[in-house]
Amino acid sequence: MVREWLRGLTWNPALPVVVLRRLLAFEELPADRWWLIWRKLDVEATAVAVASPRMQHRLDVAENSSADVDVLARLAHDAEPQVRFAYAVLLSEFGRRIPAGVTEVLAGDTDPRVRRMISGCQGLSPAVQDRLVSDEDPAVRAAVLSRELWRRLAEPVRQRLLNDPAPRVREKIAELFRAEEVPEVLTIQARVAHADWSIRRDAAGDPQVPLVMAERLADDPESTVRLALSMREDLTEEQRASIAVEVPDWVPQPRWIQQHAADPQRALRIAESRHVGLRRALAMQPHLPRDVVARLAADDDPRVRRDLCDHCQDAPHELLVEIYATAQDRGWSALRHHRNFARPGLARFWDDPNHRLRRAALDDPQAGPELPLRLADDPDVGVWAVRDPRLPAAELLRRLTLPDSAFAAAANPALPPTRMQQLVDLAQGAGNRSACQDGAG
Repeated sequence: MVREWLRGLTWNPALPVVVLRRLLAFEELPADRWWLIWRKLDVEATAVAVASPRMQHRLDVAENSSADVDVLARLAHDAEPQVRFAYAVLLSEFGRRIPAGVTEVLAGDTDPRVRRMISGCQGLSPAVQDRLVSDEDPAVRAAVLSRELWRRLAEPVRQRLLNDPAPRVREKIAELFRAEEVPEVLTIQARVAHADWSIRRDAAGDPQVPLVMAERLADDPESTVRLALSMREDLTEEQRASIAVEVPDWVPQPRWIQQHAADPQRALRIAESRHVGLRRALAMQPHLPRDVVARLAADDDPRVRRDLCDHCQDAPHELLVEIYATAQDRGWSALRHHRNFARPGLARFWDDPNHRLRRAALDDPQAGPELPLRLADDPDVGVWAVRDPRLPAAELLRRLTLPDSAFAAAANPALPPTRMQQLVDLAQGAGNRSACQDGAG
């Protein structure tokens, strides 16, 4: 059970920093691979993880979205290039706030992979850009180049780059010049008749393109072009219906729908449209008027109702529970985290044949300790019941001694910190005994 205690502690949301530090010191911690990436970390906990002697811990904390960004900046000075690279990836690809001085440090890193990755960060200072554009590694020079930087560079630097010995640098510059031939410089007629379907698609949905011109795309061979046309604001319902479209599960988000989402009358008209793509796009807005939410919640299209649950913070509780109980895709469990999911009354499902609803019963904020006690031996949701902080203290401690529930009990946030320390003590003692036995053998 020692391994189950340790694994449970790694998932305990109330884990004190002092216990976290002790867990990170285990040479072989029986934890799930992603535990340090997903758990919530405050400033102090972030500092403990960043200072871990184990490289994997430092790699994992770099990916933790809750970790304190200023403390994570210490990873820019990490002794391991792999850690510094992982940190540079975090800054470049995930849009995290970059503390002052970090890009200057990483731009001078000895590992060219780190310099190449930091080259893609937004908001680099001119000094850092100038340093990277003259980097000895051609991949770094190519990565930092952009149209904005090119316009700022002095003519001698431009000439040097145009004659760069590395083909990838010259190719990047050629790509920038091609990118400047943007579609907006084309005439409307040229956009509508362009050979590139993506340009025709953008023209079809562009309100600046007169409808009389855009309507020429009603029979376009590319389905996404016809879909973009059918979702224009200036079409009547009859005109939309005359366009043959294939509406995918994930639809484009026309700006006019986003602009009208908060307007009760306009949003309701969209919700009542016969075009299912418009209704799906509306359902994906973060906030909607009450009448509009009610209309979409009763929509005949399952994707509209699901989009409402997945994206709209105003999705109704009853619909959330219905979709949670019946959805067949991987994302059904995430609906429990919607702000309208947990409501008084869910406890009534404690003995429901659907195990998902029995799990939902534990989200009733007004249920007492008898609820997790009833469900603690449930073969499907017992682990969640044992992790419930409402479980009576005596029962929680008893569950620590049972092989089938030791993990869940150790993960319960109501477990006293002193007991967490004792579990680590026992684990260390078991490890020392094992080492002694190995030595004796």
